Amino acid sequence: MKTFSLPDLGEGLAESEIIEWHVSVGDTVEVDQVVLTVETAKATVEVPAPYSGTIVSRHGNEGDVITIGSLLLEIDETNSTDAGVEKASQSEKEQRADAATVVGNVSHHAQSVSVDEFWVGSQVKPSSEQISALPAARMLAQKLGVNLKQINGSGPNGVIVEADVYRACDQQLPGTEVLKGARRTMVGSMTEAHQQVAAVTITEEALLDKWPKDEDITTRIIQAIVSACEQESALNAWFDAETMTRCVHNKVNIGIAVDSPHGLYVPVLRDAGSLNPKAIRRWIDETAEGIRARKIGREEFQHATITLSNFGAIAGIYATPVVTPPQVAIVGAGRLIDKLVMKDNKPLSVKAMPLSVTFDHRACTGGEAARFVRALVQHLSKPHG
Repeated sequence: MKTFSLPDLGEGLAESEIIEWHVSVGDTVEVDQVVLTVETAKATVEVPAPYSGTIVSRHGNEGDVITIGSLLLEIDETNSTDAGVEKASQSEKEQRADAATVVGNVSHHAQSVSVDEFWVGSQVKPSSEQISALPAARMLAQKLGVNLKQINGSGPNGVIVEADVYRACDQQLPGTEVLKGARRTMVGSMTEAHQQVAAVTITEEALLDKWPKDEDITTRIIQAIVSACEQESALNAWFDAETMTRCVHNKVNIGIAVDSPHGLYVPVLRDAGSLNPKAIRRWIDETAEGIRARKIGREEFQHATITLSNFGAIAGIYATPVVTPPQVAIVGAGRLIDKLVMKDNKPLSVKAMPLSVTFDHRACTGGEAARFVRALVQHLSKPHG
């Protein structure tokens, strides 16, 4: 019998959410067969089986947040073609080797502790019966205020794992929601942004009186960002405060903020300047569908040089969008509004697009940001992209 725990999925990502199991207890699996799909802070990842054999037990449900080293499967290799006779000592060595491959050398061993020691939220001490729980699960229960006594562990021999604590939190603390997936990721990225960026926002309006009626708004904004980056490249850059270095990019890779029921995702349109309007629209539609299905690769979220938030598609005129390091700028497009302007000494009602551009004042001067905004407005004011 072999156990399989969540491995290090790369990039220092300690947590994952189980999106879908592809195997059930009793199924036979082969080496490298995909057994489940998880979502990390970066993207969805398909996790393959490390052994061939029969699934004896499965740990964790869809929607559970698990950490590196969390037990996923127990696999019986008895009937597999590459199975051999294993001694208990050899099995223990393999489990130790598995533990060494994950970040932080996570403990796989449960410890029995007294309920008295981890009772939360009551002045009355319960009986001194023993509870078997992973150390990480006990720490999580303390933080969340969850009573371990009321939890039935799903791990081997009933051991309580972190996923059990998360599920109990929903039951024991009504109205408390454990953030998962993209929402959980947003907490860290927004905290980092507010701590590291010297943010300044410039607002402006672009008159759209020359636009055709069927113009694709998002595509036009993307084309305008490319044009503005070509004219004022200081905002199409990365900045590293520790080394005091700035990397100004030749290609424009635009992170497009996409709202979904699962949270905020920012896939990256690579080399946007090389794409025509139809190709841009096709990428937007295909990427949005991938996000809705939660089937989009990690690489799709990497290497953005500037970001677009088209929040006006929902609501809002102006905003203070947040710059995500190491980028130095983000463009926010608000809801189209009616403006009364004078033309040939006569009042004329036209559509206008409110723009909010936030930049990191450590890496960009006010003049550079203002010239970028001017170029953005000039391009959007043209009849065609």
